[in-house]
Amino acid sequence: MKGKVGIYVDAVNVTMNGGFGLRYDVLRKFACRDGMSPSRMNVYLAFDEQRAEEDQDYRNKTTRFSEVLRDFEYKVIKKPVQYYRDEETQETITKSTVDMDMAVDIITQADNLDKVVLLTNNGSYVSVVDAVQRKGTRVELIGFDDMSANLKKETDVYISGYLIPGLLPIESPYGWGETGSKVRGVCYDFSHEDGYGFLRFLTDIGENLWITDSRFEESPYSTVFAHISQFEDNFDTDFLPSRDLIFEFDLVENDKGLVAEDIVLISAP
Repeated sequence: MKGKVGIYVDAVNVTMNGGFGLRYDVLRKFACRDGMSPSRMNVYLAFDEQRAEEDQDYRNKTTRFSEVLRDFEYKVIKKPVQYYRDEETQETITKSTVDMDMAVDIITQADNLDKVVLLTNNGSYVSVVDAVQRKGTRVELIGFDDMSANLKKETDVYISGYLIPGLLPIESPYGWGETGSKVRGVCYDFSHEDGYGFLRFLTDIGENLWITDSRFEESPYSTVFAHISQFEDNFDTDFLPSRDLIFEFDLVENDKGLVAEDIVLISAP
């Protein structure tokens, strides 16, 4: 598949919902797989101007964040945080126009795009996705925690950002997928009677994400054996199998081949 892709990221939303430390270079590579070219790469940042005047550390971090993204050719769109006082509670409320501005840009720019890659967990984008799809543009959604179920269903493709190799930091001396490394995946099959199942993880960023059966040579996924004893003690395996639960685990080689050990739940709906 070749064509033009647009990437739209609500940076604060993503950071606050599991995406802290997101690698924007890896995001670009993932969005542009299948030979696509980036036409728009917009990162929307709610920026507190008042805080920036008072907090030098906040100002410096924001500047560095913007500079790094510019290196990867993203356009950083800062939207000022606005303060309001609730007359009844006398509480100070902060708001930003990020959602509105990002929605308008996606809809107006979709005419020249073959695919939109959206990063947010905000369910209010359901109508935006529908409008873009009516233009004939595919929509892929990448999220982490507290993802809107309706938004997931509306998009053409949803993938948890935890499952994309290298998109988030992971503590391991080995590269993702190598023996001894830590990876993240889902338990798509589990026998409660036998006490074991299988975990599937994405091995690389490339084509054919729809070929989830790792027995096919074209599949970008791998499958590993997972025994009930390797799941963390407080995890209830009655929830298995599940494609919604994201696990982090070690890839270990033994006499049976590649197996999963120290399986820890890191994200759930």
